[in-house]
Amino acid sequence: MKKAVAVVAVLLVLVLLAVLAGGILFRPRLESDPPQISLSTNADTVGATPFAIIVGDAGAGLKSVSVTLSQGGSDQTLASEVFAQPVAEQRIPVALSKVPGLKEGPVTLRVVARDASIRNWLAGNEAKFEKTLTVDITPPTLELVADDRYVNFGGVGAIVYKVSADTAKSGVKFGDRFYPGFPAVIQDHPDHYFALFAHAYDVPADARPSLIATDKAGNTREMRLAYELKNVKYKKSTIALTDNFLQNKVAPLLDDVASKQGTPKEIFVAVNKRLRKVNEDKIAEITTKATPSILWNGAFVQLTNSKVEANFADLRTYTYNGEAADTAYHLGYDLSVTKNVPVEAANSGTVAFAGPLGIYGNTVILDHGLGLFTLYGHLNSFDVKVGDSVTKRQPLGKTGETGLAAGDHLHYGVYLDGVAVLPVEWWDPKWIEDNVQPKLAGHTGTETAVAQQAAKPHKANKKRSR
Repeated sequence: MKKAVAVVAVLLVLVLLAVLAGGILFRPRLESDPPQISLSTNADTVGATPFAIIVGDAGAGLKSVSVTLSQGGSDQTLASEVFAQPVAEQRIPVALSKVPGLKEGPVTLRVVARDASIRNWLAGNEAKFEKTLTVDITPPTLELVADDRYVNFGGVGAIVYKVSADTAKSGVKFGDRFYPGFPAVIQDHPDHYFALFAHAYDVPADARPSLIATDKAGNTREMRLAYELKNVKYKKSTIALTDNFLQNKVAPLLDDVASKQGTPKEIFVAVNKRLRKVNEDKIAEITTKATPSILWNGAFVQLTNSKVEANFADLRTYTYNGEAADTAYHLGYDLSVTKNVPVEAANSGTVAFAGPLGIYGNTVILDHGLGLFTLYGHLNSFDVKVGDSVTKRQPLGKTGETGLAAGDHLHYGVYLDGVAVLPVEWWDPKWIEDNVQPKLAGHTGTETAVAQQAAKPHKANKKRSR
């Protein structure tokens, strides 16, 4: 009798375990939640830019998905799939510009999905999604009003253009760099856009940018810009590193104790490559936040009584004990007067940055509007703070030798939308008057083109400097 009771007890335990296991196993199949359906875009107008339909089911998994498009009383099936095994998520790409016979205007997108639940007599839970979209597959219009016939290698060009009202974004695209256009800055022409762009020092001479306009549906129209590139000669220099310079100027810039324990050459490379990259990324972050209005007035000014000690885009080779240690481009001018002299704002603007900046030491960056910035490095002290409005020649601080500086001087740089550009152009009143001011004043006809022909490349003295 006891044996029989024991057997029954064991059987009951086994049955309970089986029921429990079955419940765990089939619980997802018993879910009552329908699949989730969403789009990868929130836009109501779609066109050239593809989007995705995202269908997911975290329980039993997806059993089937179908997508149809309705327009003018006719339906087109974009996707229809029954899965052999349930899947947790399915992304269905949609490119409406490639759908045959689709016309611009309203369409209705419908998505039906079922999961693998055994509810509803094994039919599963159903989800339906419906959204009315506007199809736009026509790019915006684009008209070039004024451009530059000549652009200095490493320098800046200026253009004026018009776009259609449906344009959401426009400007100049040069490789992976983008220079935005700004509306309502051209005198008496509120519908015109103005853009500055750079043919940067590190871009091939035969490369050319494109003027682009993109609407909110993602349709883009491009127009290649044509100009003659004036060759500006950039020099190369060799700078010998001393143990004193490495110990007293380079090593202190590293906050990584492990890096400081390397060889003198390794310490220098850590600063020249790693820290320089961090600093340049920070500069790019600051100088790509453009103010959409003009803050400067006329030509920029050079530091009073200063002497150019090093030029822009100088390719420097650093040597240690007679062997090459590393290279770097010098992205500005080194200007010297005497020690601890007042550093003047090159033009009016707003202080975008004031603080320590690695190899540049104590640094001020001014925002002059329309993507144009100036940088003042190696300062000994500050007379301004972030957010201050400054006027031309207003003191920003005093020169020093903070950062990677071998002596007291000012490192002066000009940046356009994150890209270092030739500073001397902006010091030249004639270049400003010929290439920039006529366009901003709304003079976009023959007189501008004639003035552009007179534009010449600029040179500056250069001596070795760290």
